[in-house]
Amino acid sequence: MRQTWRWFGPKDLASIDDMLQSGVEGVVTALHHIPNGEVWSPKEIAARQQLLRNRKNGEPSGLEWEVVESLPVSEDIKKQKGDWRAHIENYKLSLKNLADAGIETICYNFMPVLDWTRTDLMHQLPHGGTCMRYDHTDFAVFDVFILERSGARHDFPQEIIDEAGRRFDVMSEDARKSLTRNITAGLPGATESLSLEGVRDHLAEYGQISADQLRANYIAFLEEVVPVAEKLGQRMCCHPDDPPYPMLGLPRIMSTEADYKMIMDAVDVRANGITLCTGSLGARPDNDLPGMMRRLGDRVHFMHLRNVKRDTTEIKGSFHESEHLAGDVDIAAVIAEALKEEARRKAEGRADWNIPMRPDHGQDILDDIGRRAQPGYPTIGRMRGLAELRGIMHAFGHREHGIV
Repeated sequence: MRQTWRWFGPKDLASIDDMLQSGVEGVVTALHHIPNGEVWSPKEIAARQQLLRNRKNGEPSGLEWEVVESLPVSEDIKKQKGDWRAHIENYKLSLKNLADAGIETICYNFMPVLDWTRTDLMHQLPHGGTCMRYDHTDFAVFDVFILERSGARHDFPQEIIDEAGRRFDVMSEDARKSLTRNITAGLPGATESLSLEGVRDHLAEYGQISADQLRANYIAFLEEVVPVAEKLGQRMCCHPDDPPYPMLGLPRIMSTEADYKMIMDAVDVRANGITLCTGSLGARPDNDLPGMMRRLGDRVHFMHLRNVKRDTTEIKGSFHESEHLAGDVDIAAVIAEALKEEARRKAEGRADWNIPMRPDHGQDILDDIGRRAQPGYPTIGRMRGLAELRGIMHAFGHREHGIV
């Protein structure tokens, strides 16, 4: 498995030197400053590549931009409204420009309105560090009492609504604003951090789009862009919903193995693939992550390895982001299946046998605390996670060679 690291560009608190000292082999990044729907030009792509190639002292870093995360799918494309056709054409051109620059792996998602969603970006842990947390009752506070979405009360059990009401009543105005900011933060590093009114506007524009309609819009998008990616030698890989269930009355259609299987079958070429995120999918207790890697591994083009600790066995439930090896997902079993898939690909002679992975998210520990890095992306917490994951990979490698 190829060890990579997500980097948010020149404003990222983790430097090129930090990545090198963490032992990463390649970089995952994106042009977050370009508005969704616009073309990523060769000039902008080359500028980001050049940034990665130099250490602070000017010496070559040896690092290259290996995975795009993300080339965003605009809301117009998801809704098939407004400039969606022009945005698809721009997406195709961006793919070509990336391919011309030698970049073959493209991660994206198809979540409506909000991307990842958390209610607390600095949840206090017993050891003194912090992590990101999704609290289902706090989300009900936002949905029912702050956003006041029509129909929100139908989406939560009465006991959740009752507790949300009690929490809302004792919340200060600052606490309510903080909860709203956390939920509407959008994709980290992105240009679209939505206001409360912006969320309401997007919800109104989605109208009565059902899961079936959103899925049809997604397949229409894939039918346009995947042939282009395939011709360019690229691999598209969809990130799962986070959390993996419907929110704000909107459908989410990439939350389970069945969801992925349906989309893979609809556009059945290898270029149409998966970003297997163990943390996002692991927030649902009914998702079998080692089994997904085993059954869908041929189409896994990128992996996010992180873990979550669930508060409940309910499909829609609270969770926090745990240490990489300490949550409810059997990360070691997932890595074992990924290594088997790599061996199978290598035996077939596939050029893409080495699956890129990155330590996704991390807890704020030690000097991370108070540095205010991108939510979920502290330097030391991720380095700890990468070290743990690397240890499992090495142990399995030794076992295969009969050393242990």
